[in-house]
Amino acid sequence: MEIITKEGKLLEDILESICNELNITKDDFYYNYTEKKNGLFGKNNIVVNAYLKQDLLQYAKEYLEELLGNMNLTVNFETKLRDNVLWIKIYSDNNPVIIGREGNTLRALETILKQKLNTDFNIRVHVMLDVEDYREKQQRRLERLAKNVAKDVARTKVEAHLDNMNAYDRRIVHNVLTNFKGVTTESTGEEPNRHVVIKPE
Repeated sequence: MEIITKEGKLLEDILESICNELNITKDDFYYNYTEKKNGLFGKNNIVVNAYLKQDLLQYAKEYLEELLGNMNLTVNFETKLRDNVLWIKIYSDNNPVIIGREGNTLRALETILKQKLNTDFNIRVHVMLDVEDYREKQQRRLERLAKNVAKDVARTKVEAHLDNMNAYDRRIVHNVLTNFKGVTTESTGEEPNRHVVIKPE
């Protein structure tokens, strides 16, 4: 994993320098920075460590391969960057084991991977794991459910409470109903019992 380290007075100038030197944009890398003291009265320098997203994607894939290999699973991956998210689609000889009950094992793997990247590089990375098309099918099912409930709420003027969901699933519901006529949405409750309420306008 290549670490791009640069030092200077202003963060924006350093980031611009990285972009110019590597002929990339700020969307192509993650970074963290620290302040370096310059004596008692000197202005502090800023030290930036930058990591190309493509390199992080490769690092994440290799880590997952090792993790799943320790579970005696044979896996292949399809990776891509989309909307500032590292997407990794997993193909294995035992998909149900990786998905787990209601996707719990898949979410746990996602959490472990995020923590690994955060610990190793001190950056917050958005990661999305999928097994074949499990997540995409789940998203489509959730969108259909949200629209159907929203239609009932708009017709009856009675609010509806959906089941408890993780933050990602709640965001899917909020997004699909953003411009849905006659309803509004809000999340309520405390984790892990947080859920979406669909209300009439």
